[in-house]
Amino acid sequence: MAAGPDHFHHVRDFPFFEMPLGLGVDLAKWFEGNPHVHVGAGATGIPLPMIPGVHFQITKFMVLQVVAAVLTLLIFRGLAKRVQTGEPTQGRFWNFWESIALFVRDEVVRPTIGDGHHEHDDDHGEHDDHGSATHKGHYADQFLPFILSCFFYILFCNLLGAIPMLGSPTGSICVTGVLAVSAFGFNLYQGVQHLGGVGNFLSNFWLELGLEGAMKFVIGLLIWVIEVFGLLVKHGVLAVRLFANIMGGHTVVGVILGFIAYEGVAGEPMQLLVAPASVVGQVLIGLLELFVSFLQAYVFAYLTTIFLSSCIHKH
Repeated sequence: MAAGPDHFHHVRDFPFFEMPLGLGVDLAKWFEGNPHVHVGAGATGIPLPMIPGVHFQITKFMVLQVVAAVLTLLIFRGLAKRVQTGEPTQGRFWNFWESIALFVRDEVVRPTIGDGHHEHDDDHGEHDDHGSATHKGHYADQFLPFILSCFFYILFCNLLGAIPMLGSPTGSICVTGVLAVSAFGFNLYQGVQHLGGVGNFLSNFWLELGLEGAMKFVIGLLIWVIEVFGLLVKHGVLAVRLFANIMGGHTVVGVILGFIAYEGVAGEPMQLLVAPASVVGQVLIGLLELFVSFLQAYVFAYLTTIFLSSCIHKH
């Protein structure tokens, strides 16, 4: 039986960049130093000399992820140099990025994690009468590099999808899965470090229920398994949530534009009505996608911070 049309074609990853008129840039040829514009998809990848017959496949999302990483590095390295001088940041461009970073710090990371006054006084310097860290900075700031990196990297990956002929790498479950695994690994590491070892970290999920005898052990073990497994599931949801929202948005855009070429509309007087409506709808959904790009980066950073807080604080 013949395969049906791929309705998700425009949101998938490919070994080439799509261009108008059915053309594409073959990434395998491009990275071999032989730029090649072709019709259709014919890339096979770059051969690996050490493994005969095996090719390393370079894809569009790989390239776009590098672009997102470079943008993150350049912008915030430049911003860090300006902040280090102690002078107020000048310019709308730098103020824009600084305001977002401060929002994540002051509205997400610090309130969620807290100042660590009750558990970490001996390790993180002096505190005032209100429990706030003094000259060594806020306790939660030590986690900022990872949280901010996740936020802005995801944001740039999302925003790249608003540029024609590119795409959002976060529209792939493989990309969001790796991001979720990275967050899971970071949170586990910080939990083990701050609670004093693997044993203390695992025992932190054992809850005192006020039961006696065998029921205390059985119910306690059941809840412990649920808590530990739940931590894994929560990080898995990070990947699915981000992937579904980004892919869903681009799919809706494709469906709305597809109405123009839909059988029974193309070439008919009805197209005079459908085409303008589809274009207007695509523009409106595109504006919504810009909002979703920021929102989903925020949600990922916020949930990662919540999970981190549950890992490093005693229950």
